[in-house]
Amino acid sequence: MTQKNGVYKCDLCGNIVEVLHPGGGDLVCCGQPMKYFEENTVDAAKEKHVPVIEKTATGYKVMVGSVAHPMEEKHYIEFIELIADGKVYRQDLLPGQKPEAEFCVQAEKVAVREYCNIHGLWKSEA
Repeated sequence: MTQKNGVYKCDLCGNIVEVLHPGGGDLVCCGQPMKYFEENTVDAAKEKHVPVIEKTATGYKVMVGSVAHPMEEKHYIEFIELIADGKVYRQDLLPGQKPEAEFCVQAEKVAVREYCNIHGLWKSEA
């Protein structure tokens, strides 16, 4: 069974999907089940992955790690996602860009997720 907002990846072709509406079946790509990503919250790696959330006058600024994450061609943050009062906002990133995003959103409850192309999905809450 899939989970709402769950992130899944095909280990063969690299497709990544996020579930908008969960159903009873399994997600399959290239003839095999897709890998479900658990949200990591504790960083033991040299590079920092846990998102840092900063409240601003206009919304929220998110930086990936207390030390900036590398944004190299082979190792980078693919997206940063803000979940604010149940609504999802996403900023896609490319190698060479800063591993951060600003969201002009007012909300009572926020959580942030980011996806590293090598180390997977990471989450923090404000």
